[in-house]
Amino acid sequence: MTPLTHADVKAAADRIAGHIRPVTVVAADPGSFGAAEVWLACEFMQHTGSFKARGALNFIAAHIDADAMPAAGVVIASGGNAGLACAWAARRQGVAATVFVPTTAPAVKVAGLRALGADVRQMGREYAEALAASRKYAAQTGALESHAYDHPLIAAGAGTLLTEICEAVPGLETVVVAAGGGGLFAGFVAAAEQRGVRVVAVEPEGSRALNAALEAGEVVDVTVDSVAADSLGARRASQTALLLAQRGDVRSVLVTDEAIVAARRELWDGRRVAVEHAAGAALAALRSGAYVPAPGERAAVVLCGANTDPSDLVQGP
Repeated sequence: MTPLTHADVKAAADRIAGHIRPVTVVAADPGSFGAAEVWLACEFMQHTGSFKARGALNFIAAHIDADAMPAAGVVIASGGNAGLACAWAARRQGVAATVFVPTTAPAVKVAGLRALGADVRQMGREYAEALAASRKYAAQTGALESHAYDHPLIAAGAGTLLTEICEAVPGLETVVVAAGGGGLFAGFVAAAEQRGVRVVAVEPEGSRALNAALEAGEVVDVTVDSVAADSLGARRASQTALLLAQRGDVRSVLVTDEAIVAARRELWDGRRVAVEHAAGAALAALRSGAYVPAPGERAAVVLCGANTDPSDLVQGP
């Protein structure tokens, strides 16, 4: 049975319509990617600064609609972005939110969580440790356990972004997107199935959960060591992401941290756009040659988030 379908994405789109910001899509400069036609999907302008707002709102609204939201509210573990989105969606729906993040989470994300009224708890140095702590909290309090990426409602909400990109770019052939645990990727593949769109999943060489799962034919644990680990630092991809990757028109590519940093710098120098390293990873795939679109190919690069400290861009070389 398909773990996630286009119908799930359509249901999510109906549920969150009017509550999220439609994505802004801009054309790259002509000739900047050879003879390919490339667009930048600026999802970093979304509520809470990333695509995660879509899945979080879909998850919480669906549980409220089903009268399945406990008095203890919702709890989630996150590297930062999913927690921000959960806190935003919870406050919008009048629900309490507790967010567990690693001690390594960027200060800008922790401050953002507190500003949204979340009960922030920092545990461990990696996402997996924060996740274990959040599960213990859910068992003790009865709070509804959300997930940064591994839930069909979360992935379906994320998939609504691809629907909007396809509407903005008629004839889109390829979408290039960073992959961490696989929620955004899974939503994209589900949304792309009826549209004939190829999904290129981009991961750092030092944090390759989906790529390793495809290589092994099963979900496996990986080490996490990347400049983009705060967003792309999952130790393992979701089973849903792997199943969809095995059946969809998918490419899995890896990029170096150096390429990610260079792409992020390019967006700042060329457009004065300050994105986080995960967003730079998608652009890095094209700039490094990890994915080379064919002449005339119509491709979109997803700039998925901007919860970052821009001081290294402003003061850097």
